[in-house]
Amino acid sequence: MDNLTNIDNNQWKEDAESLPNLVTETPVPKTKVMYANTTNNLTDINKDWWKENAEGIPKLVTETPGPKSMVMHANTTKYMKGLSSQVKLFPVCFDEGYGITMTDVDGNKYLDFSSGIYVTSLGHCHPKISEAISYWAKRLMNCHDFTTPVKEKLMEKMASILPGKLNAIQLYSDGTTAVEAAIRAARAISGKHEFISAFRDFHGKTSAAVSCAQMHRGDTFSYGPSRMAGFYMVPRPDPYRPTWSKADGTIDTDAYIKFYETFLLEGTVGNVAAFVLEPAQGWGGSIFPPDDFFPKLKQLCDKYKILLLDDEVLAGMGRTGEWLTLNHWGVIPDIVTFGKSFGNGFPVTAMVVSEENGEALEKISASSSYGGNPMACAAALASIEVIEDENILQNVRTVGEYFMKRMTKMKEEHPIIGDVKGKGFLLGIELVKDKKTKEPFEEAGKLVYQKAFKRGLAWIPAGHILRMSPPLIMDEKYAKMGMDIIEEAITEVEKQFEYR
Repeated sequence: MDNLTNIDNNQWKEDAESLPNLVTETPVPKTKVMYANTTNNLTDINKDWWKENAEGIPKLVTETPGPKSMVMHANTTKYMKGLSSQVKLFPVCFDEGYGITMTDVDGNKYLDFSSGIYVTSLGHCHPKISEAISYWAKRLMNCHDFTTPVKEKLMEKMASILPGKLNAIQLYSDGTTAVEAAIRAARAISGKHEFISAFRDFHGKTSAAVSCAQMHRGDTFSYGPSRMAGFYMVPRPDPYRPTWSKADGTIDTDAYIKFYETFLLEGTVGNVAAFVLEPAQGWGGSIFPPDDFFPKLKQLCDKYKILLLDDEVLAGMGRTGEWLTLNHWGVIPDIVTFGKSFGNGFPVTAMVVSEENGEALEKISASSSYGGNPMACAAALASIEVIEDENILQNVRTVGEYFMKRMTKMKEEHPIIGDVKGKGFLLGIELVKDKKTKEPFEEAGKLVYQKAFKRGLAWIPAGHILRMSPPLIMDEKYAKMGMDIIEEAITEVEKQFEYR
């Protein structure tokens, strides 16, 4: 902050002269909203804005993590505790991000294959999004939950891109809060109090969200050994590691649905408000269910008048090539949550229910200290407009095909790759000690992650499953560069463990 402009402490006083200054009745009857200064008048951006900066990456000028990173990390962790495995395995200190690149305090420049943590999906510091946030940061930072011109436009835009009649919206500032709101909404809509979620799903770190996702890391519970009453968990279809299989060894989706129905009747008290599920597991390792799973689950939910709560905080807003991941299977949820990509790194999230259930939201206040502030609305609106204007969804589908072809080829050629998974830019490579036994290869996962990072690839570990979530603006040139780095790291680890 040393180089910030010196500010006159009294500069606000001139603007405050002659307050109040009312030029209309308040509120204005039949207000005509002028959309100027929302996002319409922002600078036109060349969709290739990031490419010049990306030339010559990765660019490593020190050993990584570098000396400045190590000192800063040590100073920080004297006080900050409970860091992610991502940081613990590679304690680099980042100083700058632009487009698909990230630069650390030592001057090393990395190819971003994580989008932060599925967050900066349209590239770091996208000029249009940064400009939209900056405008409102200088004009109106917060006015509680009052309407603003940019909020009105965001509401209209969201209603236009979501399927069916998903148009009753609440805004929040983090994904967990949106999920908590969705759980409260499910109770308000249904009058019921029980919930069913799936093994290895992740929904957040507050009480109800954790109750939907009690997970193990090694021999410990990630967020404490507790679960609220009325929350249950069931197996989720994983085509590579099925709980139930057909005679030919392929996953038996019908067996999962049959079990869920039995569990509803025998394992609950008949008061289930909603199934709470990620459309594709992020924390669990980029795991997608078979294509027939969600259509069958929706039928089961409708049969028993149970809501389908679709947690798209991680997978939504274009990451898989659709606005909603459930769009791939033609399923419209009753409740959906958004986050991460929604504001391209700015803290803004949403919870949306169908129009027919919109009135029930009046029972749960949308009032939030930070949710829906003008800067947040501007970030979300600009992000949606960028996806539309730059044809991002098509890019995700096209480059996503390259990713899957490349990973499938790698699976055939590498003895420790047991499975590959993904849609669009939500990807995973599962490492195993033996392809027949499918024993997870945790140690190899850590080493591949570290070795690729040392080569200049910033990405996300997940135990024995390598997770990739590149910015959605990435073209095939840099997709290939990232996969080359990963494959080199895998080959080195295979040699280290004498698989080659």
